[in-house]
Amino acid sequence: MTSDRARRVAEAALEAALVLGVTTLPTAWRALDGRIVVVLAAMLAGLTAAIYALHAVTFDCLRLTGPGRKGSFSYTQRKE
Repeated sequence: MTSDRARRVAEAALEAALVLGVTTLPTAWRALDGRIVVVLAAMLAGLTAAIYALHAVTFDCLRLTGPGRKGSFSYTQRKE
């Protein structure tokens, strides 16, 4: 796994943990047992995967169409 992928996964896991922590843990903290921990872990894994995929698509799209690619294609090329 490259450092870029590792950084993306770490960032996605942090964001997923933040979302779960803010939304579920204040209410579920009192009733925390083994089943809820398993459900929260599965939710964390699912959210991490979804956020990672969203970031990967966004970053790759920006990498393909970003400022480094200017000049290679233009909709308004003049014919002289």
